[in-house]
Amino acid sequence: MLNADSCKASRRPWLCRLLTIACTVAMAAVAPGARAEVDTRSPAQSDPHVALDRTLTRIGFGSCADSGKEQAIWGALLAAKPELFLFLGDNVYGDTRDMAVLRARYAQLAQQPGFVQLRDTTPIAATWDDHDFGEDDAGGDFPQKEASRQVFFDFWGEPADSPRRARDGVYASYVFGPPGRRVQVILLDLRYNRTPLVRQEPGARNYRSWAWARHRKGLEVPGPYARNPDPAATMLGERQWQWLEQQLATPAEVRLIGSSLQVLADFPGWEGWSLFAHDQQRLIELIRRKHANGVLFLSGDMHYAELSKLDVNVPYTLWDLTSSGLTETWPAATPNANRVSDVIREPNFGLVVIDWQGAQTTVTLSVVDQSGARRIEKRVSLADLSESP
Repeated sequence: MLNADSCKASRRPWLCRLLTIACTVAMAAVAPGARAEVDTRSPAQSDPHVALDRTLTRIGFGSCADSGKEQAIWGALLAAKPELFLFLGDNVYGDTRDMAVLRARYAQLAQQPGFVQLRDTTPIAATWDDHDFGEDDAGGDFPQKEASRQVFFDFWGEPADSPRRARDGVYASYVFGPPGRRVQVILLDLRYNRTPLVRQEPGARNYRSWAWARHRKGLEVPGPYARNPDPAATMLGERQWQWLEQQLATPAEVRLIGSSLQVLADFPGWEGWSLFAHDQQRLIELIRRKHANGVLFLSGDMHYAELSKLDVNVPYTLWDLTSSGLTETWPAATPNANRVSDVIREPNFGLVVIDWQGAQTTVTLSVVDQSGARRIEKRVSLADLSESP
């Protein structure tokens, strides 16, 4: 390749210019996978979205919507008038390796009247979880993950040249609004690269009989999974970690990190960040190291709603609002020492309301049921979502 020194020595500068242009064209023609590697090292910037120029004050989110069921939740959600809605996973229940079946589930969702009205009136962004990824609790070893990824992008209208399509997963980041009122939305992918889970069995009894026995006694019922002690175990994969580090260096006043699984629940025994202790600690340390102010976690998956709080060994108090599900519910309580709210076991959605008042800006986190009642509500000062000087 022609380098700077040879150009200086050349008696034909026009040749240098010609070769430089040729090199540039050749680099632009590199395969998509190679371009993705370059993208992860370039300065972070927003992925494309139709609403990037909007100042957001009301962001809705939710998860766990069975497309084959009546979806009564949309009336209350539309009445809340969100300016952006985030689908955090299990947006349909595909649970299949047959992409024709998965497409049929998305087609069912597309015919739900409430969803149609939402899609016609409200900007949307989405990530996935296990049931729309492919199979219950599936991870990086799911053989149809790439085919499923393309079905996901096609349904949600991701452009053919979108940078999301060149990544190892469906993760994305958007920055909405002008300086002083920027909302960064980071949507993580906890499936495409996830290490296999570690299963535990309670003594000689199988998990199902043990769990139902506890439930009948009114006791909390932990899930069937154990923490993975391997420091190499991961939910994100290294490329997504490097990408996330760049996103957290991007200027923003409020950062909403959408995680399909709970981030701060201490150990419910079901899928969540607590099963991957190294990843969970790495996330907290990354927020501290990048001085990433304004972080709030939004999560789903559990088929109930709750608010979790962590204020020990963190750069500032962290909050995780779980909203689940849009149609799905779960009767049994699970352990969570970081829970600071009631547990809402009926259809619900999450709502984030930002009152932009400069240094006095506040963010209100709410869970709303299908009657429109706010069942969980917590107001947080934006000034408290930053490290103390």
